[in-house]
Amino acid sequence: MRKRYAKSFQTPDDSQQYEFSSLALVELGDLTVMRAVMHPGWRWSSHMRPVVGGDLCPARHVGVVLGGRIGFTFEDGTTLELKVDDVFDVPPGHDAYTLGDEDCTLLQWLGVRAATGFTVGVGDRVLATLLFTDLVGSTEQATRLGDVGWNDLLSQHYESIRRELERFRGQEIDTTGDGVLATFEGPAAALRCATAITLGAASLGLAVRAGVHVGEVQVVGADVRGVAVHEAARVMAAAGPNEILASETVRALADPAAFEDRGLHSLKGLDGKRRLFAYIATRPDQ
Repeated sequence: MRKRYAKSFQTPDDSQQYEFSSLALVELGDLTVMRAVMHPGWRWSSHMRPVVGGDLCPARHVGVVLGGRIGFTFEDGTTLELKVDDVFDVPPGHDAYTLGDEDCTLLQWLGVRAATGFTVGVGDRVLATLLFTDLVGSTEQATRLGDVGWNDLLSQHYESIRRELERFRGQEIDTTGDGVLATFEGPAAALRCATAITLGAASLGLAVRAGVHVGEVQVVGADVRGVAVHEAARVMAAAGPNEILASETVRALADPAAFEDRGLHSLKGLDGKRRLFAYIATRPDQ
């Protein structure tokens, strides 16, 4: 199930205040949106160039004018003036400035960081243990049980998952199809939680596959992003029914004796091959 996102510029993920402008930024899943308010007298070359560097603004801007007017002068000397309700796609290589004696307010989707000095992401980068789970054969079971029966069984499964996440101090990040993405402070808790989730699913007649990986992620609000998230998902996808697969990093940080080598795997979208290991503990308290 895809998350439904809603955020307010009243409580942005990041904001910056300058002498002649104020910026507020929110992250909605993969989308970054910025509201920029430039006061009369603002000019990119005078007020933003010292922050960003370069002779001209290096960003492409895509957005809409919500208030006031703004002008652009390009490297070839041509100009562009925009007013309220104008939707724009301005290429890089320009100077920008407010027109008139009122604030100019823009909503932008592109050009947010290159033009303003915002960092690569509004969230922090941290090392996290990632757990992905998914149900095996869910389509067949849903067909056999029908919508009402399947939805009831799936609800019981999610209730079980959330009990175990609370028990092992995991943080639910997202639901993914018939499973979940969660983060933990360390691999031991994630592995024990995966074991408990697998046993709980088995008691309901369900089979779970799980993947555990440790890597650096970018934390944006309640979400996590980065290559490590994709790798954890691919580790899970390589697991069989009722199997918990772990990356080599997880094995190195946990008890190596609790794993069996499952050989090298090519993981979709990732270069090279990864050696994966099956976690063989049979009880969550092991």
